[in-house]
Amino acid sequence: MPQGKPNAIQTSDDLLATEYTRRIYDELEHRPFDRTLLDRFIGALPKTAMVCDIGSGSGQIARYLHDRGVHVCGIDSSAAMVARAKQLNPAIEFRRDNFFALDIPDETFTAIVGFYAFANIAKNDIVRALRELRRVLKTGGRLFIAFHIGQHRRREDWWGAEVSMYFYFFRVKEMKEYLKAAGFELEAGVERDPYPGVEQQTRRGYLFARKLSAVAPPSAPVTETTAPPKLVFVQSEFAL
Repeated sequence: MPQGKPNAIQTSDDLLATEYTRRIYDELEHRPFDRTLLDRFIGALPKTAMVCDIGSGSGQIARYLHDRGVHVCGIDSSAAMVARAKQLNPAIEFRRDNFFALDIPDETFTAIVGFYAFANIAKNDIVRALRELRRVLKTGGRLFIAFHIGQHRRREDWWGAEVSMYFYFFRVKEMKEYLKAAGFELEAGVERDPYPGVEQQTRRGYLFARKLSAVAPPSAPVTETTAPPKLVFVQSEFAL
């Protein structure tokens, strides 16, 4: 993969890797709504699907997918995060790579999952990152992303560590526009309130999109819900 000088995100993630893993690695145990969405997402994929967990951190999302029989790999920009993920999940392949220039052939993955993968990427770079994900997705491949809902950015105090990166919030409409600009067709959207005492108290957004060929017909409108646990999706395979 392209190496080069580490950027601020990579350097900060390297500093945070140990404490991040301690605090975040078991997060899905306390987030049943997230587990439900992941189950619905992978349930619609073929058995032979090749899935990428982008921004994989210490590997908690990849681990969840792997434990359910999914062929998954993890990609992160932080060498320290990748090392932690490999240590905790020896049966899963993790690698360090550049989100904007992945060292991966075109149309490699059936699906990509990105839980908060764009939280530290400047908004004027989001479309570029999404276009790179689209490049490595197969035609018809699916993308599932999660993000914090809001209209601002803030510099985080990460557990007392001196880090040099911003934390970005996105309006749902804004993230939809980024996906469309990158060449994705939106399939569904869901929002939820934070779990008290479990996580940062920010509202969460989840969007599902698909890579279509240039001659694909226009997409159906995105259907959203704001009150878990009921899920409403455009595509029937996701419906409860």
